[in-house]
Amino acid sequence: MIDFRNRYQAGVNLGGWISQYGEFDHDHFERFVDESDTARIADWGMDHVRLPVDYPVLDGDTSGAFDDRGFGYVDDCLRWCDRHDLDVVLDLHEAPGYSFNDLESNRLFDEPALRDRFVDLWREFARRYESAGDEVVFELLNEVVEPTSERWNALAHRTVNAIHEIDPDRCVLVGSNKYNSPDELANLELGFEGPVAYTFHLYDPFLFTHQHASWTPLGDLSGDIEYPTDRAAVEPLLEELAAAEDEVDPPTEESEWTPIDRSGVEAAVEPAVEFRAETGAALYCGEYGAIDQAPARSRVRWCDDVVDILSELGIGRACWSYKEMNFGLVDGDGDVTDDDVVDIVSRT
Repeated sequence: MIDFRNRYQAGVNLGGWISQYGEFDHDHFERFVDESDTARIADWGMDHVRLPVDYPVLDGDTSGAFDDRGFGYVDDCLRWCDRHDLDVVLDLHEAPGYSFNDLESNRLFDEPALRDRFVDLWREFARRYESAGDEVVFELLNEVVEPTSERWNALAHRTVNAIHEIDPDRCVLVGSNKYNSPDELANLELGFEGPVAYTFHLYDPFLFTHQHASWTPLGDLSGDIEYPTDRAAVEPLLEELAAAEDEVDPPTEESEWTPIDRSGVEAAVEPAVEFRAETGAALYCGEYGAIDQAPARSRVRWCDDVVDILSELGIGRACWSYKEMNFGLVDGDGDVTDDDVVDIVSRT
């Protein structure tokens, strides 16, 4: 079993490359990230990348064939990372019949054929990368959203067993329900045979990290939210949200309020800490980040608190994301967006 207190400590997601791309476009896949990017990530002092992959890149058709050209992009990344001493979390970001971005269309947990395809895809990963050592960890599925964890638990156990039949020593990451919420770790069924660790995401306080995000009700906020700040300073914006047409549910009771300061981050992580204390399970934070539209110095302070808290707890992490994607460490031209943020998220 990989020691997650000493490896996979400081990483970055390669989002937007072969996952969450605008259009299926091999020109994009061949240029968005290359070896120079992995060299730079290593030069920053990071020890790994998380590689999100969407299944259409890999899944040639429904007859059982897989796309060697698509797998070639994964092969390239693994080769580049090996040259630059970076470990890799191979994350299936979108699966047959499942996308965290389109919950109403999801059919994975309803249709046996799609679940079979999901397991077959992971068997293919296991066969192709059986010779990889601890430098590669498999992550089953990004941000599951189900009413309960029951169906996810069943599929996760089936899939982990299928992987370990081929590659018994491969470490597999199983994520919690409700967008990898730390609160949902307690509802995962353990008892896997073979090496398994558990992953969660950290974007709290959401009001701060996703302010002005166009895909959320926070997109039309009239003002910025600083970090740290108090509720009184944010109250006018909460009232604004409550009155919006695309209404959200702003906190109405003090018990529902997540403080926009270090204590709010600590409270968000606490369920993960309790889960580890009760189970002895290894933990990993696969995503954290603050949107690039947040006030710059506040973004630095938030990242500093998150990295400090996770480091003190011995929980490795990968920030979201390397390039563009509204959270990028570099812009579309490859220029660093904030040197201070890069320095903080690269700390090991």
